[in-house]
Amino acid sequence: MHGSPKGLVFALYYPILAAVGVPANLAVIIILFRGRCGLSRCITYYLVSMALTDLLVIITAVILNRIVGIYFPFSFLSITPVCSFSFVLIYGVRDCSVWVTVLFTFDRYVAICCQKLKTKYCTQKAAALVIGMVCALSCVRKIPWYFVYEPFVIINDVPWLCNTKLIFSTSPSWAAFDWTHRILTPCLPFILILLLNALTVKHILVTIRIRRRILVHRNGDNRSDTEMENRRKSIVLLFCISGSFILLWSLFLITFLDVRVAKVSSFSGSNFNESNFILEESGFMLQLLSSCINPFIYAGTQSKFREELKNGVSYSMSLFVKILK
Repeated sequence: MHGSPKGLVFALYYPILAAVGVPANLAVIIILFRGRCGLSRCITYYLVSMALTDLLVIITAVILNRIVGIYFPFSFLSITPVCSFSFVLIYGVRDCSVWVTVLFTFDRYVAICCQKLKTKYCTQKAAALVIGMVCALSCVRKIPWYFVYEPFVIINDVPWLCNTKLIFSTSPSWAAFDWTHRILTPCLPFILILLLNALTVKHILVTIRIRRRILVHRNGDNRSDTEMENRRKSIVLLFCISGSFILLWSLFLITFLDVRVAKVSSFSGSNFNESNFILEESGFMLQLLSSCINPFIYAGTQSKFREELKNGVSYSMSLFVKILK
């Protein structure tokens, strides 16, 4: 695979993604957990959960699956039961990452558009409960994936690699399971995020018009301006996170619709000269990239987060210099 230029791109991409994504998400978890970024505990719970699930996606899907599969094709992780279990983990943590993003979008919608519900839903306790329930449900739903695979080859009575069972493509029950899996991630999250953001934008535009009228009769009163400025920062963060999710998952969704709905020829899974496979693999690459993009969004949109990040880097550098001396 490494002899092909396209294969070389794939072989280099995933280690770079892991080298960037792991420390970036760890930095987010540490900085937000300290609670010095001026964010509410509710928002902090969602952002930390997104960083944690993104970190798990990088560990399971990028490091243990892609990198190990490329550089160590017949390691312990390639034994069929271990391989099957790894797919359960990959799909489970991926769904957690996606649905925590949806939960964050819904939380911001409630906070901005539903003032009566805000006092009950947008709390630290509610955030922890909802995140825990959704992540637990996402992981439990993926257990059947363990039974989808069979050994690709048996060497010295040891089953190696994961090959999809024939019944998975012929059984109506498995077909229904697969469709449910694809609809819940990422089709339904796409629809919910777009819908919630559209409703949020509509509410904001109406609110801006109302506040402008009020300000005409309140010369010198900056309360409304301050409130709108805080809301603007929250909206920028929301739209950047949900926008990057939509953008980076789009090719993956298009590929799925192309294969399952348009019913194009199936991918070979190994031929790097086959345009369909390159399209599919590119979709996976962008999808996994979404697991390390949020830290850069926080750094770009949150001034206090940048300050904490700079302080952390400065402290680490000074500590490193002291150790060398």
